[in-house]
Amino acid sequence: MSTRTASGSNDPIVESRDQLAVPMIKGEKPKDRWRIGTEHEKFVYRTADHRAPSYDEPGGIHDLLMALTRFGWEPVIEGGKVIALAGSDGTVSLEPAGQLELSGAPLENLHQTCAETGRHLKQVKEVGAELGLGFLGVGMWPDKTRAELPIMPKGRYKIMLDHMPRVGTMGLDMMLRTCTVQTNLDYQSEADMVQKFRVSLALQPFATALFASSPFTEGKPNGFMSYRSHIWTDTDPARTGMLPFVFEDGFGYERYVDYMLDVPMYFVFRDGKYIDAAGQSFRDFLKGELPALPGEKPRLSDWNDHLSTAFPEVRLKSFLEMRGADGGPWNRICALPALWVGLLYDQGALDAAWDLVKGWSIEEQQTLRDAVPRDGLCAPAPGGGTVGELAHRVLDIAAAGLAARGEVNSMGDNEVGFLEPLRRIAKNGKSPAHDLLDRYEGPWGGDLSKIYDELSF
Repeated sequence: MSTRTASGSNDPIVESRDQLAVPMIKGEKPKDRWRIGTEHEKFVYRTADHRAPSYDEPGGIHDLLMALTRFGWEPVIEGGKVIALAGSDGTVSLEPAGQLELSGAPLENLHQTCAETGRHLKQVKEVGAELGLGFLGVGMWPDKTRAELPIMPKGRYKIMLDHMPRVGTMGLDMMLRTCTVQTNLDYQSEADMVQKFRVSLALQPFATALFASSPFTEGKPNGFMSYRSHIWTDTDPARTGMLPFVFEDGFGYERYVDYMLDVPMYFVFRDGKYIDAAGQSFRDFLKGELPALPGEKPRLSDWNDHLSTAFPEVRLKSFLEMRGADGGPWNRICALPALWVGLLYDQGALDAAWDLVKGWSIEEQQTLRDAVPRDGLCAPAPGGGTVGELAHRVLDIAAAGLAARGEVNSMGDNEVGFLEPLRRIAKNGKSPAHDLLDRYEGPWGGDLSKIYDELSF
C-alpha cells in the first residue's frame, strides 16, 4: 500500500469532476518510455521461534529498517516513526503486520528488474542474519492467528483495521496475513489502456493459479490453493472483484472515474496525519460536504490517495497494476513481470492474448475467478479443458512477446528465460501449493515449521 510523505497542500484543488481523469491521462507514455515496476512482499519472522516481530522490540521491524540504511536507503517518517525507506531502487515499506515490501523503481527491462530484486533480497538477508530475522515467500502466513501478529504504526492502517470488519469477514486477514507480488505497467493511449485492462483482467486467474502458494491456515491445510485470493472475495465488495464494466462498450477513463467515485473513502491526509473518512463519499468531498472535512474540497493528491484504496484484480491509476499473484520465492518474483510484460508490451502478443479471451462471457470469467483459488491449475477453463492446459498457450504468447522485445543482457540472453519457473509449473500441471501440500503430507510429516527451513529467502 502506498506511503504518503507530504501533505499535498500545494496541489491543485479539484474544482470539477473533469479533473479526475487527469492522473490517468498523464499516465499515457510513448512505447519507448514504457517501464516495468515490480512490488513484492515477504513475511518477517524470528529465526529462533518463527514469531512475527513487533515494530519496537529489540531486533524488530524498526531495527530492520534502520539497518537497511547502510545500503543508502533514506528513512521516511510518519508520526515520529520510521515507516518506510526511499532510495534508488524504489521504496521499502511495511504492510499492516510488518510484511516487508519492495516497491521497485520503474525499469526498462526484466534483466534490470531481476537485478533489483536480487539486490534487495541480498540486503535484507544480510541484515536479517545479524538481527536473527528470516524472510518467508508464500501467499499467506501458514501458521499464525490474527492475534499473534503485530500492527505497524501507520495511520492509514488503523483506519482500515477499524473499518474492515464492517464490510466483510476477511479484510483483517487480507491486511495482516497475506503477501503478494505485483507488476505495474504503462499504456500509451486510452485505447491501449482499455485493451491491456481487458486482457489482464481476463487472464488474472491464470497468474493466481501459476503463483498459488497459500494452502495453509493456522498450521493446517485450508482446502485452497490460493487462500490469499479467496480472502479477497469477502474483504469489501465495494472495492474488489473482476469489474465487469471494463468489458462494456465505451469503457475508458471516465467510466473508471465513475467506479472510483462509487468506492467509499477510507481517509484524508492532512498535516502529516490521516483523518478517518471511512465509508464517506468522494462525491460529497467534491461538493465540499465531506463530514470528515466539512467545507473543504479535495486536492488532486486526495484523489490519487483514493485511487490507491480500491483493490480489484487489476487496478488503474496512472498505470495498470496486476494484482492476482501470491507471494513466492526469488525466481517467481522475476517471473511475474515477465508474464505480464510478455503479454502486454508487444502488440502482436497483446492481440493474440485478446483473441484468446475476447469470446469469454462475463459469467465465464467470474466462474473462472471463483474456481481458481480452490482448484488452481486444475480449475476448468472457459471453452473446455483446465487452466493448466490453457496456461501453456498463455505462456507461449508471453514468450513470443518477450522475444519480440529483443531486450538482451551482457551475456546475450533475452527475457524469455524469466518465464521458465512458470513453464515448469505448467508442465507439472499443479500449482505451487500442491507441492507444499505434498511436502506437508510426506517428508514434513505434518510439521509445518519445516516450511521455514525450505521456503525462506
